[in-house]
This record gives sequence, C-alpha cells and structure tokens, in this order.
Amino acid sequence: MTDSASSPPPPIPLDPARSRPPDAQTAVIVGAAAVLVLYFGRSLLVPLAVAILLTFVLVPLVRRLRRLRLGRVPSVLLSVLVALGVLTGVFSVVGMQLVDLANNLPKYENNLVAKIRALRPEPAQGGLVERTSRVIEHLGREIRGATEAAEGAAGQAAEAVREPAPLRVQVEPPPATPLAVLQEVGGPLLHPLASAGMVLIFTVFMLLQQEDLRDRLIRLTGVQDLKRTTQALDEAAQRVTRYLLMHLTLNLLYGIPVGIGLWLLGVPNGPLWGLLATVLRFIPFLGPVIAACFPVALAVAVDPGWTLPLMTIGLVVAIELFSNNVLEPWLYGTSTGISSLAVVLAAIFWTSLWGPVGLLLATPLTVCLVVLGRHVPQLGFLEVALGNRPALPPPARIYQRLLARDPTEAAEIADDHSSTAEPPAAVYDRLLLGALRLAEQDRLRNALDEETLQTLLTGMGDVTGYFAEDTQTVPPPPSGGRILCVAGRSRLDEAAALLLADLLQRQGRRAEVVPCESVNSRHIVTLDRGGVELVVLTYLSTGSGRHAQRLLRRLRRRVGPEVPILLGLWDGASLPSLPPPDGPEQRVTSLPDALAAVARLRPLATDRQEDVQRGDQPDRAAPAA
Repeated sequence: MTDSASSPPPPIPLDPARSRPPDAQTAVIVGAAAVLVLYFGRSLLVPLAVAILLTFVLVPLVRRLRRLRLGRVPSVLLSVLVALGVLTGVFSVVGMQLVDLANNLPKYENNLVAKIRALRPEPAQGGLVERTSRVIEHLGREIRGATEAAEGAAGQAAEAVREPAPLRVQVEPPPATPLAVLQEVGGPLLHPLASAGMVLIFTVFMLLQQEDLRDRLIRLTGVQDLKRTTQALDEAAQRVTRYLLMHLTLNLLYGIPVGIGLWLLGVPNGPLWGLLATVLRFIPFLGPVIAACFPVALAVAVDPGWTLPLMTIGLVVAIELFSNNVLEPWLYGTSTGISSLAVVLAAIFWTSLWGPVGLLLATPLTVCLVVLGRHVPQLGFLEVALGNRPALPPPARIYQRLLARDPTEAAEIADDHSSTAEPPAAVYDRLLLGALRLAEQDRLRNALDEETLQTLLTGMGDVTGYFAEDTQTVPPPPSGGRILCVAGRSRLDEAAALLLADLLQRQGRRAEVVPCESVNSRHIVTLDRGGVELVVLTYLSTGSGRHAQRLLRRLRRRVGPEVPILLGLWDGASLPSLPPPDGPEQRVTSLPDALAAVARLRPLATDRQEDVQRGDQPDRAAPAA
C-alpha cells in the first residue's frame, strides 16, 4: 500500500437523483433552445458575461475600499477607474510597440531572404524535389502553350464576324462628403465601442447593486432552500474570483520574465511579447503556443544565424516548465473543479458561439456550470460530465473492475487509494468490503447471476493475493485452534469471509473459509469441528434476520456450546432486524471490530475448551454485545 502524495478531490457520490440526466427529449429541447438563445443573443450576452467576470475581479477591491469608509459609490467608481487605467496603459504600450515593430520590419528583410535561400536546394544538386519541380514546370508550359494556341485560333475565327464594340460609359461617383468619410471610417469601430460601453455600464451597475442582485437571484432560484442556494452562489463566486485572480497573477509571473528575457537576449520589442504572453495565456492550451510563435519568428528574422531563435525557444520552454510545475501548484492550491477534457470542449463550444471572446470566457463559464450541477440535483449530470472529481468512488471502481474480470486493476485502485499508515483491516473494510456492499445491492435486485457471483468471489481472492505479496504473513502456531469464517447465504458473503480470513492469517491465526453450501441443513453434519475455537458468521445483508437465526442455531448445535460465535453484519442497516442474542454470540459491523472481537474471544474459547476437557459445564452467562 502506497502513500498518497496529495489528497485527490473527493469522488462524486453515487446518488441517482443527482447523476441521472433529465428525460432525453426534454434535454434535447432545452439544450437546443439554450444554444439558440446564446447564439442569437450574443450581442447582449457577451458584454453581460464580460461584465460579470470583471465584477468578480473588482469585488475584492471594492470591499477593501469600503472597509476604508470610502462609501459604496466612491469605492465602485475608483475601482472602475483603476481598471480602465490599467487597460489604457496596456493598450498604449502595445500600440507603441506595434508601431516600432512596423518601422523596423524592413531592416530584417535581408536576413529572411538569406535564410530562405539557404534552405532552398541548389539546382545543380538535381534532387528529387528539384526534378519534380522541373517536370511540373515543363508540363505547365505545355498546357499554357496549347491553351494559348486554341484561344488564338478561336479569336481569328470570331474576328471576321465580330461587330464593332459598343462605347464604354463610366459613371464617376460624386466627391465624398465629410459625413460619408466619418461613416466609412467609424462604422467598423462602432460595434466594438458600443460593446465596451455596455460592458462598462453593466459592470458599474452590478458593483453598485451586488447585494440586491444576489437577493433577487436567490429569490428566483430557490427561496425554499436558502442554504443550498447560498452555498451555490458563494462557491461560484469564490471559484471564479480565485480562478481569475490566480490566473492573472500566474500570467504576470510568466509574461514579465518572458519580456525581460527576450529583451536581454536581444529580441526586439520584448515588452510587447511579454504583454502578449500574459494575455494569451488566458486561452487554454493554445495561448502559450501562439504567444511563443511571434518572438521566435522575429528572432529568426533578426539574427543572421540560428543562435537567437534557439535561445528564444529555450527561454520560453524553461519559463513554461517552471510555471506549470512550480508556480501553478503553489498559487492555485485547489483547482477550478473542471477536467482538462471539459476545458477543451468548453473552449470549442464557446468559441463557435461567441468567437474569440467566447474562448476567453470558456473556463469561467464552465466553472459556473459545474457549480450549478453540484448544487442542483436535476443538473447533476453537468458535474459528472465536466467536473474533475472522480465520477465513481473507489469502491464502485473496484466493483466495476471485478465485474470486468480485471482483478489486477481493481487491486491497483485499492492500492492507489490507501496509504502505509492505514492498517490493512481499515483498507479492506473501506474499499474491498465497500465494493462487496455495492455488489450485494445488485444481488438483492436480482441483477447478478450465479456465474457473475463466482467471478466476483474469484476476483476478490486475486485482489487479496495481490496485497499478500507486499505483506509479511505471520505463520500460525502448531498448537493454535481453527477459526471458521462461515459464509451466510451467497458467494458475496463468502467473499467477505475471505477478506476476514486473509486478515486473520496475516496475524498468524488458522483461519478457514466455509462456503454457504457447507452449512445448510443437509451438509452441516459433515462440517469438521475438530480444533475449532471460534466461528465467525458473515452476512452482507440478513434481510429479515430469520436466515441468520436458523443458521446460528445449526452452528451452535454442531460446534457445541463451548465455542463462541461471532456474527459479522457488514451492512449495519440489517443489525436492528435481529433480536438480541440468546447465547455467547457477539455482533460486529466492520473488519477492524471483528479482529478486535476475535482477539477478545479466543482466550475465552480456550478456557471453555479446557473446562469441557475437565468435565466442567461451560459458563452460559458469557458477555454479549
């Protein structure tokens, strides 16, 4: 069993009400309607979404200013002015750098021409590419010559019957008025300016009315369950705010070294590429690659050789590795809660709907959907499909691999979710016995046939054998008595008895598994009771308890009154169905408790056997749990 290096996120609980998707027809209709609304309403929804994200970013600053007793309106206005100042400064720097780059580009033409000529093979070499190019060029000349000859013949034939060409009349447009010039120049800028104005208005309004908007949203979504609605809103706000702030901090810690490093290497316009790297890293996966292409291409144009491009690539790769492996785990701490595949799919989906702005908003919007699915039972499938929490808890994964006849992976799953500090009994009880409990639920629904039950029993034996290879088993003493682990009624009870027997054997005890067929009314007389000092009867589910009562009486008559019987009810829900014990039987509901009970009952069993050998009557007033 291995130590877990980091605590993974808890798996999604197996709650059918949360994970079951809605009716297929309803889901298709609602999904199609939502996509249509998002697409046709993008002119309004895109500025609203951008404003919501800006609100999440500026809310901490507004709260800090309000703690300084600046008031609501001054705090909001000052925060918005700070944001506008930062954006204006960034765009100013980018504009100046672009102008400088455009002025210097003609200087790098000679280097590019020399590199292209160096990469192109000489005609004298006569390689495959050169020969193929000559053949294609020759064929092209032949085709053009034939086409020109045919056109010439057709032209001569048509010249004789051609009528005089009509006079060509051209209408000159009137001189452009100042209004027309303004409309032509300012028209393309009108839509972006209008969108920016809408974002500004929405942001200011939401910052001023954030408490009122929160209360109205709670009223619309679920006033009957204020606790769940409040948790959903708080979690969404915290996750999105943390994601944006941490992502901005991470991008700055990435872009600033990139800009400084490129400036030190001699790549022109280092601040421009640093800002570009900071902004483009908001785009999942593709952003860093796109940001790295521009300075590398410029390094190729600037340097007559290949030293500067290679150094530029090395710088970008080194900073990227340091950011991914050091800065991200340190800054994020907890993830956004969405899987990598969901990030890619969300980027494709929102980009197809809203264009480049949708690509920037993809991750925050997906975070909100995952939080919505976590707190709204009808939308629980969103968390299953998009979240990064394991879709199945470890016992369910082990059960699934056993059904697939893959006990090796089942054992690896149990090994991955355990640690060396956890005793084997606790691991068996939490993971392996938990998988058997899930199987018992399917058995009670008549979903498992006898062949599948035998497969589960065999697979569980292979899993215990996997763990036995890493554990030193204590050999049993020669004079030790036998402990019978009796299966109650099914192969699953036998698998649970197998787990208990394996744990007892590790402690140096002579434990044996008795199948359920060996203790029925016809074969119990053949049960070997020689040297038996303890009997453990295992049940994953006792139902009404009548089967357990009858089997306890049979075992008592067979092994005698001097042998204690321990009743293992691994499903605690079935414990109240049994009446209080009328003999020395004790009841446990977990494997660690069973091991502790065995340690207590063995000395008592030894004393009783000695009394029987001396001819004394055993004490029937033994303690009962």
